[in-house]
Amino acid sequence: MFKSLSTPMILRGVLAVIVGILALVWPGITILALVILFAVYAFMDAIFEGARAFSSKQAWPVIGHLLLALIDVAAGVVAIAWPGPTALVLTLVVGIWAIVAGIAEFFAAFMSGETAGTRAMFIVTAVISIAFGAIVVNRPAVGAVTIALVFGLFCIASGVTMIVQGNELRKTGQTLHSVLPKAA
Repeated sequence: MFKSLSTPMILRGVLAVIVGILALVWPGITILALVILFAVYAFMDAIFEGARAFSSKQAWPVIGHLLLALIDVAAGVVAIAWPGPTALVLTLVVGIWAIVAGIAEFFAAFMSGETAGTRAMFIVTAVISIAFGAIVVNRPAVGAVTIALVFGLFCIASGVTMIVQGNELRKTGQTLHSVLPKAA
């Protein structure tokens, strides 16, 4: 049982490491892949919105869902036709999100009942998040490459973690197998 669980985890880890290395070697392709992924999502969402429109029994929801479907199609077409500006907008969204998240974490640090250590971690995370967001918003071209590189590093780190966990799970299974009595 443990081997059947560990093998997919190890394979996922190896795949994550490979994707991470590719993202580090080719950050431009990683950014383009993100834009294409956004376009695919927009087209899929358009299909679901269209389906929701025709499942409604009243006119206004139909019109609303069809309008959302058209907006989704337009967003997908824009992403494919103009990947550069789309990458810029997606990068700015990530930067603004990081700033807002950092501000929220800063305020979370001062919620009642937080220990000094927890408060310090919230503040450190807030400062890092706000600084990252400010860099991304102020220099979006550098920010896009930075996002691709951070994605690559994250994939490598999580991939190595999955490989180690998979190997530990496999060792645990072997240990249990050697300790448990054999079935008759």
